[in-house]
Amino acid sequence: MNKTILLLLIAFCSIALLNAQEKLGPISIKYGQEIKQDSEKIVRIAGEANGKVYTLATKGKKYFVKIFSADEMALLSTEEIVLPDFKDKEPEFESIAVLDDKAYILGSIYDRKNKESDLVAIEIAENGKVVGEGKILFSTKITKKKEKGAFYFRKSPNEDKLLILHAALFEKEEVMQYEVKLINKDLEIVQSSLQKIPFKDRKGLEFTIADFDVSAKDDVFLVVNESYRDKKAKQNVEKFQVHMFKQSANYTKEVVDIDLTGSEVINCEMLANRQNKLQLVGFYSSVRANGKANKELKGVYAVTVDIDTKTVEQSKLNPFDYETKVKLIGERRAKKGKDVKPLYETHSLIEKEDGGLFLLTEYHYVTIGKKQGIGPLAMQPITHVNNEIIVTCLKPDGTVAWSNVIAKKQQAAFTAFSVGFYAFAQGNGFSVSGGISVPIGVAGKGPEYLSAMPIYKNDQLTVVFNDNPKNKGITDIEEIKRMVNYNKSVPTAFVFDEQGKITRIDEELHEKEQLILRPGVFYRKKPSEYIIYSSKKSKDKLGRMIID
Repeated sequence: MNKTILLLLIAFCSIALLNAQEKLGPISIKYGQEIKQDSEKIVRIAGEANGKVYTLATKGKKYFVKIFSADEMALLSTEEIVLPDFKDKEPEFESIAVLDDKAYILGSIYDRKNKESDLVAIEIAENGKVVGEGKILFSTKITKKKEKGAFYFRKSPNEDKLLILHAALFEKEEVMQYEVKLINKDLEIVQSSLQKIPFKDRKGLEFTIADFDVSAKDDVFLVVNESYRDKKAKQNVEKFQVHMFKQSANYTKEVVDIDLTGSEVINCEMLANRQNKLQLVGFYSSVRANGKANKELKGVYAVTVDIDTKTVEQSKLNPFDYETKVKLIGERRAKKGKDVKPLYETHSLIEKEDGGLFLLTEYHYVTIGKKQGIGPLAMQPITHVNNEIIVTCLKPDGTVAWSNVIAKKQQAAFTAFSVGFYAFAQGNGFSVSGGISVPIGVAGKGPEYLSAMPIYKNDQLTVVFNDNPKNKGITDIEEIKRMVNYNKSVPTAFVFDEQGKITRIDEELHEKEQLILRPGVFYRKKPSEYIIYSSKKSKDKLGRMIID
């Protein structure tokens, strides 16, 4: 992809193209007209079905379904989401899902009488209204409202099924519980499994569902990382496992143990590749002589599991090279052998044409300030920080081909009535991971302008993100200025060659009223086709970007 093409790629928000449909080399971009009813801001692009694009929008505490025509990207309807009562209660909104040719709203209910956490699905008609009585998908037994847990969602690669995970911690019973179900487009349960993990007499237990996913063959996978102190044996126990539920085995639970002796897994990104292999990649830390982890990042591990035979084919530990550590922690600390702080979360995992992988991990943290106000009207300041991205290119054998760092500093601050969406699964030794995501409760408040959008085509990686206009031409992490006012940001692209060297592409001209990409709000229909959302103040447009 030459420089001219890349300039076109990052200029898709340009004023000159806002109402255009043009063929621009290998890139075709089509934008719809300005969304006039734009008091509701789009926070999710759920998918495309029946010639329509379904999106989720918010205004205040209300949720809306906005539907656009797939060809012209023109707004067809805006409907507020009003869910019918179940068990005499209105469900709490959870998510929106498009499965094949059907669209659904998912809502949760706490059933106090039966001590259950329920999940309800209600179909969305083509006019955006919810129809029918809906169907209860989950009725998971729990202990009390404070321990009702949370729901997590993943769509299948074929986009005709939805994997749903419910996870909860019961402190008094000293039990951790997770239930996973695979649902088809008709809301039929294809696979279901409930697991309970006791933690009695396990000092300092940390149990993490590091990742979960469903493959193109409708096989379900969970990566579980368990660490605790065996008081009797006086040693630290580390379990790193894949829980498989394969269609060919009638979804019977199968466990694969992965041995990373002497290291502890910090996070994990999982991918079922084209060769029916399961690839697990993430950061690891070293372990002290007493068996306790140092909790600082030592490098990147890469594990390959044969799905058919349930065997670990290869397991590699790749320490950070000196050059990468200098970019992350500075030359002085790197020379002293210091390790990288565990503030990097998995962003994305991309399968390369040669069977290797690109792992993107982003510096990310959230700070929550003191409450301001009294009672239900109290507000809390929240700040999202998304800084540099570590790009690691892995060979098919799991070793590192090269690594480099995308230099960026981004920040978004806002206030919210509640921070409950941050509370679950982040304490008491129980956590559910799965990469960087913006909680639906704060979507539309600024964090969706942060992070980046990776594009892999013709064996080349390009990463597009919003940046401070003063950073044009700069790739040195020491010289980068922070992007705080995202309304004044400009799009840029970092392009990586075969050796990992970066070419930064910036726009030569930038219009004052140019719309700004929201990297947290896009939908990848297929590897070379994206539905994107760009906005600025009161102007909003939906568009389609196709890379031939």
